[in-house]
Amino acid sequence: MRSNNPNTNERLGRFVETAVGGERVKAFVPPPLPPVPPIAITGLLTRLSAAERALGRLDGVSVLLPNKELFLYMYVRKEAVLSSQIEGTQSTLSDLLRFETEAIGGEPVDDIREVSNYVDAMMFGLERLEQLPLSLRLIREMHQRLLDSGRGGTKSPGEFRTSQNWIGGTRPGNAMFVPPPPNEVMSCLGEWERFLHLDTPDIPPLIKAGLIHVQFETIHPFLDGNGRLGRLLITLFLCATGVLRQPLLYLSLYFKSRRADYYRLLQEVREFGTWEAWLEFFLDGIAETAEQAFETANQIARLFEGDRERIIREAERTGSVLQIHETMRTSPYLTASTAMKRSGLTMPTVNAALDQLRRLGIVEEATGRRRGRVFVYRAYMEILSDGASG
Repeated sequence: MRSNNPNTNERLGRFVETAVGGERVKAFVPPPLPPVPPIAITGLLTRLSAAERALGRLDGVSVLLPNKELFLYMYVRKEAVLSSQIEGTQSTLSDLLRFETEAIGGEPVDDIREVSNYVDAMMFGLERLEQLPLSLRLIREMHQRLLDSGRGGTKSPGEFRTSQNWIGGTRPGNAMFVPPPPNEVMSCLGEWERFLHLDTPDIPPLIKAGLIHVQFETIHPFLDGNGRLGRLLITLFLCATGVLRQPLLYLSLYFKSRRADYYRLLQEVREFGTWEAWLEFFLDGIAETAEQAFETANQIARLFEGDRERIIREAERTGSVLQIHETMRTSPYLTASTAMKRSGLTMPTVNAALDQLRRLGIVEEATGRRRGRVFVYRAYMEILSDGASG
């Protein structure tokens, strides 16, 4: 029960002593949301309105793009790469796309598999929102897919943890942060889910998204995959509440490029209850990320239109060349056999079209081989890969 004493800083959690691996450590249990005293929203209004304006422009991006599903398809993959890079994987967007278009043979390495699982978990979660509210059940189902195979397969996919974890350091005793002990996890999650579904007219959705993200990261309810799911929750929440019609906002590049500030601000919320400083950073991130995504959509639309006009003006057998160009919008890495399957054209026609696209400078051959050639839509990849190259 919360105190009615106005002098008590109820934003601060409590520490619980627990034994892990032969040593006693203090695990942190956060207070339930919303914070008390309440968030001082007045000081955040300028940032909040800038973030809302940028999101509004981004949400209208479908007017710009002839195919918003295509932009979403690629943008989701870029986010998967960036979010996984934060966790230490070495995969690039090129690696993932080449794997998906069968340009890399054999079993995927663990890094690529993890990124591919992230795409799968993300798309699954977005589809499930149509039948199921954003909830602990949905998060567990997504986690199952996120850790389906590869290195995460032994970390209890789809199950909340029943053992102690920690963040930073080689063991709990020298960790930067020790989340709640296992016996407190479900009560913390129950409070988190209650706040998620609570009608909070005095808390704007973007502020609420920032609160639930930090609380999830602080509870750290899984043995692995907490960071990736926690970042994904931001977009899922904004879609579930109708702030976004399309899941086009992903903050991983912003968090990756400001990693030290991100972790410092999370820790300061836990230690000092400084929610407003975190929310300033978070709202700035939404505004910046939404502006970048809007500009990326513009660049892609201009590139596709310019290349299409050039094909119509300069190519022979314009119809088949345009068809392969269309295919490369969803597969910037493409083999002739994949192009044949996806376009329905014959192999000689596909090869002729790819050669014409290469002569026009729209695509490049990436392997230097005569057999099993891989073609890449280089200018498109450069726009997509900005910030996601490693």
